[in-house]
Amino acid sequence: MRKKNTQNINLSESKDESRRNFVVKSSLGLFAGLLGAKMVFAENFPKDIEPIGLEESTSKSLMPGKSDKLTILSDRPWNAETPIHLLDPIATPTKHFFVRNNGNAPSNVNPEKWKLTIEGESASKKITFSLKELKSKFKHYSYHLTIECGGNSRAEFSPTTEGNQWGNGAVGCAKWTGVRLKDVLNYVGVKADAVYIGYYGADQHLLDPSKVVISRGVPIKKAMEDESLIAWAINDENLPLMNGYPLRLVIGGWPASVSGKWLTKIKIRNKVHDGEKMEGKSYRVPKYPVAPGTKVPDEDMEIIGSMPVKSLVTYPKSGAMIGKGKSFEVRGQAWAGDLSVKEVHISIDFGVTWKKCTLTTPINRFAWQQWKTRITLPEKGYYEVWARATDSNGKIQPMVVPNWNPKGYLNNACHRIAVKQL
Repeated sequence: MRKKNTQNINLSESKDESRRNFVVKSSLGLFAGLLGAKMVFAENFPKDIEPIGLEESTSKSLMPGKSDKLTILSDRPWNAETPIHLLDPIATPTKHFFVRNNGNAPSNVNPEKWKLTIEGESASKKITFSLKELKSKFKHYSYHLTIECGGNSRAEFSPTTEGNQWGNGAVGCAKWTGVRLKDVLNYVGVKADAVYIGYYGADQHLLDPSKVVISRGVPIKKAMEDESLIAWAINDENLPLMNGYPLRLVIGGWPASVSGKWLTKIKIRNKVHDGEKMEGKSYRVPKYPVAPGTKVPDEDMEIIGSMPVKSLVTYPKSGAMIGKGKSFEVRGQAWAGDLSVKEVHISIDFGVTWKKCTLTTPINRFAWQQWKTRITLPEKGYYEVWARATDSNGKIQPMVVPNWNPKGYLNNACHRIAVKQL
């Protein structure tokens, strides 16, 4: 959850920014006026965060092929997140699936001429497949897989880090269909010294067409898991262009950057892949805790692997007005990288007490899990509903933003929504 911003109000700030900073400078006694209601359990409210309020963002997506309900972060390249209430279905609708691009999507895509080459130091041979050959040579599989941008929830870090200032909507879980990556790799032949795979795509660099935009990968063990797919479909339809049409990798549980889009080549490597955005600080975090704002040497950074446990409140929509004395359902999604989720709890008194929720089992490995419960608010006023998940190893989501790092990765602080009892 977001920490308070203690900077002075700037005359150039937007209305919303000024309002947030005024809230920061206000005492708890003024919250009632700012929120339009008494803050119930105000005595429990943490000192280092601000209330989220009841207002809704009005920004809209105008991105080709995607819903205008997505929130745009940039259009060159396109990056857009999903409003949290649209993540309520067990399978994220295709039109609502978030978009994270490092470059421009390729133009004039022709699936009839699309090729995928498998090669590398640890490949027994080099083979190029057409899309038709991939579909005909290998068995098809479908899995519900959760992919989340490594920088999801980056906007909550203080001090601010570089990169798209994602809220909490750079995540989705959809039904993906394709062939197992391991079946294709084994067909080509994987030598005993294989360590990693690295992908290459047809996305276009914003400034220099000759440069590779992004080329990341995963250890060979992760690549050989059953659920790691070379996919051409999402939710039983062709991939949208913005999500990698006509072919992409989908590797659940790890940062979405390893699920390469517009896939044209995979290298089987005898070392850790050293492609674009595999080194330096890209998709890496410090090997040890650092103070906010610390400059960390590259050699002290490590590659992000499994994503941390996390949950979202997807219903009701933040800002909901609740009738007096009425019970209502609260529900959402939870996931835990390579692990599963063991428990989810919610709190309406800023984390003083917690209520255990009903939790479903995942459809398959790396699928998120739905949770729900019912609550009744004790009196009229403003509330925040906080969600906290626990993974199968017993690790619990932190209540506040954890482990500041130079690129703003892996924020898995408790999600919260605002509601008001009338």
